[in-house]
Amino acid sequence: MKGLSAILRIARRELRRLSRNPIYLFTMVVAPLFCYYFFTSLMAEGLPAELPVGLVDNDRTTTSRSLSRNLDAFQMTDIVQTYPDVSAARKAVQRGEIYGFFYIPEGTTGKAQRQEQPTVSFYMNYSYLVAASLLYRDMRTMSELASGAATQSVLLAKGATERQAMAYLQPVVIDTHPINNPWLNYNIYLSNTIIPGLLMLFICMVTVYSIGTEVKSGSARHWLSLARGSMARALAGKLAPHTLIFTLMGAIYVCYLYSWLHFPCHCGVPVMLVVMFLGVIAAQGMGVFMYAALPSLRLGLSFASLWGVISFSICGMSYPVMAMHPTLQGVSLLFPLRHYFLLYVNSALDGYPLLNAWPYVAGLLAFALLPAVVLRRLKNALLHVPYLP
Repeated sequence: MKGLSAILRIARRELRRLSRNPIYLFTMVVAPLFCYYFFTSLMAEGLPAELPVGLVDNDRTTTSRSLSRNLDAFQMTDIVQTYPDVSAARKAVQRGEIYGFFYIPEGTTGKAQRQEQPTVSFYMNYSYLVAASLLYRDMRTMSELASGAATQSVLLAKGATERQAMAYLQPVVIDTHPINNPWLNYNIYLSNTIIPGLLMLFICMVTVYSIGTEVKSGSARHWLSLARGSMARALAGKLAPHTLIFTLMGAIYVCYLYSWLHFPCHCGVPVMLVVMFLGVIAAQGMGVFMYAALPSLRLGLSFASLWGVISFSICGMSYPVMAMHPTLQGVSLLFPLRHYFLLYVNSALDGYPLLNAWPYVAGLLAFALLPAVVLRRLKNALLHVPYLP
């Protein structure tokens, strides 16, 4: 009972500290809510549409005009300007006016009719990876359709039936079915990982900051005295209000995405609430470990921010971990976001129970228990390491 009362006293003290410092309100409530709205509204359309491109049509025939009209009809492509030559179109790309351009050289139609294998070209600015990738897909599809149409007309002129011509052009028909995200919606693809990653980043930084300010303000000894010298009770009391607030913010995120926006969630909202809670306590454990490893407010915050930012690249969201160097595949498991991402894929996308991915549940719990490893070092830092600005 004495231990519980000490934890409650420290929790009440921490609530007073939270209410007096506006930075806590911003990082624990305002910033997460802003991120929820910003990222989901930024990609509300799912995929970018009407991306501006240019056209260089030196053929100027009925076929080339039909080709350009069909390209412009694609959802993601908008031909905003026709240029007289490749040089003018290239300069427009360099100025940022268009993302790329489609080039139809002179004599393309005549070569196609004579079966001389004409060449059309398309250029994209891959400084904008998403836009360029989408435009590349549209332009390549259009060039293949044009090639097929030219070949079909030649075959029909030679007496082949339409069925024979189609069998020659496409001997194997491919039926594609994207799973889990059949709409190819970038909002679903990105928001499910970026937003939890940002929330974990906030949690790590707030945890480091709340411990570091005890040293900065000279109140660390008083904090420990309230816990009767027990570092475990001191941490439990301090982090309990943080856990409640961040769990509430995580619950808002889960309900917003899966109940309000109806993102795919085959496991049900309660399971994702459990996954989110595991992510919250894992990030808190990581934050305590970060400060104990580098017992300085400045270095601890730098460690937390660096670790949080790297986690977006190494968690497997943007680049598959299995394609990374074997060393990096192992390093990826040192980031809580990697475990959260795999649990999200296992449960929300694939609909499997959490027990199916128990190693990653255990991974998040291991991060949550990291403070137990550094309790003595942390206590020594609070008592003996002076604050350095």
